[in-house]
Amino acid sequence: MTLLFSIFISDLLPVFLVAGVGFLLARFLGISVKMLSKVAFHALAPCLVFSALVHAQVGGTQFARMALFCVLTILAKGLIARLVAVPLHLDRATTSGLLLVVMFSNSGNYGLPVVLFAFGDEALSHATVYFVASAVLAYTLGVLVAASGHASARRALLGVVRVPAVYGLAAAALVLATGATVPLPLMRPIDLMSDAALPVMMLVLGMQLEGAVMPERPRVAALAVGMALVLAPLVALGLASALGLEGPARQAGIVQASMPGAVVTTVLALEFDVAPAFVTSVVFLTTLLSPLTLTALIAYLQPG
Repeated sequence: MTLLFSIFISDLLPVFLVAGVGFLLARFLGISVKMLSKVAFHALAPCLVFSALVHAQVGGTQFARMALFCVLTILAKGLIARLVAVPLHLDRATTSGLLLVVMFSNSGNYGLPVVLFAFGDEALSHATVYFVASAVLAYTLGVLVAASGHASARRALLGVVRVPAVYGLAAAALVLATGATVPLPLMRPIDLMSDAALPVMMLVLGMQLEGAVMPERPRVAALAVGMALVLAPLVALGLASALGLEGPARQAGIVQASMPGAVVTTVLALEFDVAPAFVTSVVFLTTLLSPLTLTALIAYLQPG
């Protein structure tokens, strides 16, 4: 119990305290979450991706393995959620909402700081790869799921183009492949913006939770919460072993896959009108309950 309490205090509580500040800013000062979210998404996240990968110098094999782990984990969670939805006789909108909230975890404004606090900078570089791969899938596969198969390939492709972190990834890959040195006057502002990314992401998390609502379908919501917080870690543990992930890569990948529902799923649910109230409530509940599962998971993943 002492270990679990220590992990919660040092690795999870700081995230919730900063998120709490964001909650208060949204509740009492009416600060727009959309504007701050755009700053984090378009300016800070690409710098975070570039800085983390360039400084860590993640190898090509490690990069590919983590990206594959992300893809397989998301697909496995989606398949399980779809099978679970069949006997429940859910309508198409609720089924799409269930798939979204189970498949995509909050690997950005919650997952990245938790991995950093729990396992350090090397694990953060691997977590960043997962974050970028997940973001690409959210704006391609997520769009297709939300549109119930009616989204065009062109729209899915445009979704990838809209993810600025992809450009940070491409720039980092170019630097690593060529062995180039980024000029100091350019690298310093990138690092400064990278350092600002995680605090701003945590503020955005709290501001987004301020608008959460209680679930319309409590039983289905409870099932979704169970799949996101309990089933997902089991899937991730199995796939990590199958792919041979070890050390910081294993720690980062499993934690990222086990985070609560991603806030981006609420955006997709609203845009395509697939049970947005249900999706938002599940994201809210999984976030509130996540310390219970993440604390135990981080303790299990500590090096022996």
